[in-house]
Amino acid sequence: MSLKTIPGLHRFLLWKTKHLSQQQFILILSVIIGFTAGLGAVIIKNLTHFIQDLLEAKVIITYHHAFYFIFPLIGLALTLFIIKKVLKKDVGHGIPSTLYAISKRKGIMRSFQMYGSILTAPLTVGFGGSVGLEGPTVATGASLGSNISRLFRMNQSARTLLVGCAAAGAMSSIFKAPIAAIIFAIEVFSLDLTLVSMLPLLMASVSAILTSYFFFGSDTLLPFELKDSFHFSEVPFYIILGCISALGSIYFTVIYFKIYKIFGKINNQFYRMLIGGGCLGILVFLVPPLYGEGYGVINNLLAENYLQALGTNFLNEFLDNIWVVILLLTGLVIFKIIATSLTFAAGGVGGIFAPVLFMGSALGHCFALIVNNTGLLNKPISTSSFTMVGMAGLMAGVLHAPLTAIFLIAELTGGYELFVPLMITALISYLITNTVQPHSVYTMELAKKGELLTHDKDQTVLTLLNINQIIEKNFVPLQINMNLGDVIHKGVIKSSRNIFPVIDGNNNFMGIILLDDIRPIMFKQHLYDEIKVSDIMQRAPDTIDLQNDSMKTIMKKFQHSAAWNLPVIKENKYIGFISKSKMLTAYRQKLIEVTV
Repeated sequence: MSLKTIPGLHRFLLWKTKHLSQQQFILILSVIIGFTAGLGAVIIKNLTHFIQDLLEAKVIITYHHAFYFIFPLIGLALTLFIIKKVLKKDVGHGIPSTLYAISKRKGIMRSFQMYGSILTAPLTVGFGGSVGLEGPTVATGASLGSNISRLFRMNQSARTLLVGCAAAGAMSSIFKAPIAAIIFAIEVFSLDLTLVSMLPLLMASVSAILTSYFFFGSDTLLPFELKDSFHFSEVPFYIILGCISALGSIYFTVIYFKIYKIFGKINNQFYRMLIGGGCLGILVFLVPPLYGEGYGVINNLLAENYLQALGTNFLNEFLDNIWVVILLLTGLVIFKIIATSLTFAAGGVGGIFAPVLFMGSALGHCFALIVNNTGLLNKPISTSSFTMVGMAGLMAGVLHAPLTAIFLIAELTGGYELFVPLMITALISYLITNTVQPHSVYTMELAKKGELLTHDKDQTVLTLLNINQIIEKNFVPLQINMNLGDVIHKGVIKSSRNIFPVIDGNNNFMGIILLDDIRPIMFKQHLYDEIKVSDIMQRAPDTIDLQNDSMKTIMKKFQHSAAWNLPVIKENKYIGFISKSKMLTAYRQKLIEVTV
C-alpha cells in the first residue's frame, strides 16, 4: 500500500507525528475500525437475510419443500465459483485465518480478505449452509483493521491490537454485547489485559454497537428476557449440565476434524463440493432446523414453540408427546455439527459460533425437559434458563472461552440473574474439555504446528520469530568423498567458521566436521590423501527440521544438546545452520517489539 496512492496522506502522517502520541492515534483508529467492523457486520447480515427471505418467501413456499435439498448445493457452488473465478484466492476460515495472520504474518492480512467473506459467506449461509456469520464478520473486520493500520504505518504491536479491536467491534455489532466482545478479543486473540489495550478495545466496541443500533435499532439476534430467577436447589443440575456440555464439546471437536480429514482425502475441490453439498442437502431436507444459522430455532426453543422450532417432519403430529420433543432435540444436537462440518468440508465459508450456540441451546433445553419429566422434582426447573446456560456451557468447551461465554449470555439475558449458573456450567465444561482437548477448534491446527499465540509472553515471542530470518548460510559444505587435503584447501582456508557440514552428491546432510577435530593433523601433509572425510566426520548433536520444527522445539533442541550451532535440513537436504547466539538476539529484539 503506497503513500503516493492517497493524496495528502503523507502530509497527514507528518502532522500526526508532530501533534499526536502513538496512544492517542491508536484510540482514534480504534473508533474508525470499530465503525468499519460494525458496518461490515451490517452488510454481511443484510445480504444473508436478503437471500434467505428471497428463497423462503418466493420459492420454497410457492413451489415445494424439496427445494431444501438443492439450495445448499447451489450456495456452495456459487461460493466455489466466487473463490475460484472472482477472488482467485482461498478465503479461509474466519477466526483461524486471523489467528494465523497474527502469529505468522505479523498481523498483516491480505487486502482481498476485507471483502472476500462479504462475497462468499452470505451465499453459503443464505442458501442453507449450516454455519454462522460471526467468523466471516470477525475476519472482515480484522482485515479492515490490519489494512488500516498498515496504511498509517503502525508497528506490529499496534497492528495486532487494532486487529483485536476489529474483532471486538464485529462481535459487539452482531450480538449488541460490548463487554463480551472485549473479553472475546482478549480471550481468543490472546491480547494483553492492560489499560493500554483496554481503552482501544472499549472504544471500538462502543463505536461498533452504535453502528448496529443506527442500522438495526434495538433488534437483537436473541431477544430474550429472563423471567425465572436462580434457586440454590438447581446447583446440582447446573453441575450436571456442565459435565454434559463438556461431552458435547468434545463430540463437536472430534466430529468436526474427523469429517474434515475424510474430505481432505478428496483432491478435487469440485467433487468435495458435490459430495458435501449433496449430503448437507439430504440432512437439511430431513431435518429442516439445520438450515442456515439457526437463531430462529433458538428463539423458538426459548419460547417453547416446538412446532416452529423443530420444523416440518414426519413426527409433527406427535409433538404433543414431550418425549418425542426430547428425541428430536437430541437429534439436533447430534446432527448439527455433522451439517456444519459438511458445509466447511464442501468449501463453504462461515463460522462455528452460531452452530455452537445452536447445539448448546438444544442440549440445555433437552436436559431441562428430561429433568422436568422424570417425576423427580416437585417444582420444575426453568427450561429457558437451562437453554441459555447450555449455550454458555458448549461455548466454553468448544471455543475454550469461558469468560466470553459467561458475559455474552449474561448480556443477552439483560442482567446478571444467571451469572452464578453461567459460571458453574461454563467453568466445569471448560475444565473437563481442556483436560481432554488442550486446544479449541480455532487453535488446534495452529497449536500442532507451534504457531499459536498465547498469553505466555515467552511462548508468544518464540511463535512470532521467523526461522528463515535466522538461518546462517556462510558455512562451507564438504563432500563425503573428499580427503583431508580437500578439507584443508577447499574448506578450512576458505571458511571463517569452525564447523563444516558434510553432504553427499545430492546435498543430503551426512554429519559435521569440527575444526578442533582436524587441528592435530591438519599440518601433517603425508595424511592428506590417506584420511577421508568419512573418517573424521561425526554426527551432529541434533538437527533442525525446517518444515516441522517450531521455534519452541528448536529452543529445546539447543537446551538438550548444549550445542551452539545446529544444522538446518529440509527433507534431509542441507540448508544452513542456526546459532544459539543469533536466535537469542532475535528473541530479544522481538520481545522489545511486542512489548513496546
